[in-house]
Amino acid sequence: MGDERTDAYFERLADDQFRATTATSGAWREDEQHIAPALGLLLHVVEQHRRRRRTDDYVVGRLGYDILGTVPVDEVGTTVRVLRPGRTIELVEAGIEHGGRTVVTLRAWLMEPRDSSAVAGTSLPPVPTPDELPAWSPSEYWPGGFIASVELRRHLAEPGRGWFWARTSLPLVADEDVTPAARAAGLLDIANGMVVRAEPRAVHFPNIDLTAHLLREPRGEWLGFDTSVTFGANGVGLTSSRLHDAAGPLGSLEQCLTVRPR
Repeated sequence: MGDERTDAYFERLADDQFRATTATSGAWREDEQHIAPALGLLLHVVEQHRRRRRTDDYVVGRLGYDILGTVPVDEVGTTVRVLRPGRTIELVEAGIEHGGRTVVTLRAWLMEPRDSSAVAGTSLPPVPTPDELPAWSPSEYWPGGFIASVELRRHLAEPGRGWFWARTSLPLVADEDVTPAARAAGLLDIANGMVVRAEPRAVHFPNIDLTAHLLREPRGEWLGFDTSVTFGANGVGLTSSRLHDAAGPLGSLEQCLTVRPR
């Protein structure tokens, strides 16, 4: 089972093998990983794979994750392959495996950076800064080591609608440098549980995927979310977020939910 250490989310065992620590545990079940750190790990191995192949710079444009099952707090393997090589744009696929099955996949679009400052702009509205929001603990809803490891500031406008900022002091992988994009990717999946529409003990609403579009590399420690949660009448839901950081609007995030009233 998982390592008792809690000073990082993962530690590397070999080139493609990692051990999840108890800091990844929760939130639906504490013997299973919260999938958020695993999403960051997948981008980390994609970026490392690219740096071994190429020396030119890149930006992360889209992260498309599919969550194929749960994974215990345990050792996992990773795989990476280039699906669409290119001089300026490439599509890379990565996966996390446990017990002979793939549990999470990522398809990441990586693009050559260009100077588009002359036409840069956005109509996305700003959100309150972390200093403008009160500290908040989600322990009334969620157990587990991962949620406990994250510092949060939140304003809940109504159930299923709000703004929050998140940051963590834990390294994604022990004793390894991780890019700001991979560090942010390790927090993205928290969005589905921070402005809940229904009490989790009454309704299960895990997400089966996560798609993020990023405008640039994240800046600063805090990652901000402007989030809305919608439950349909047919067992399908959607958590939608606009992402922000210290420099302003950062991108968007969508999570498809399976809604299961108890």
